[in-house]
Amino acid sequence: MPTKKHSSSKIDPEQRELIERAQERARQKRRLYQHFIVFLIGSVVLILVNVLFNIGQDIRPFGIDWFVWAIIFWFLIVLIHVFNVFVTNRFFGKDWENRQVEKLVARQREKIEELQRKVERDHPLPKKDEPYIPPVKNKPIDPNAKFNS
Repeated sequence: MPTKKHSSSKIDPEQRELIERAQERARQKRRLYQHFIVFLIGSVVLILVNVLFNIGQDIRPFGIDWFVWAIIFWFLIVLIHVFNVFVTNRFFGKDWENRQVEKLVARQREKIEELQRKVERDHPLPKKDEPYIPPVKNKPIDPNAKFNS
């Protein structure tokens, strides 16, 4: 029986990163839409519980029914979720993160180059055709001094 050759598709790492980013964005949006649907269903349930079963009829902080406060609070959480998905991710997403990493790497390279220039200036290497002469120490060596003293 002839065997089929299994060709492994090689994806460029940049393309793989773009695909993974797109998949993550799609997951974020899907979770937001699910949250919104649960919010709508939950709001209807809270209203029905209050109206049909008269639960919490006498709970009215600031003259507003308790379920309205619960819905408002939940709506604020949904708004935070929307802000996180569409605004924060846009400004502080992977692209922003990559730009910040590139800036930090550039700063580190500049510091390394500056240190390299300082080392080359303070401790220059001898030229190829010159013999190496070690730097002169301030204190001369005493030939009469004992070793390991």
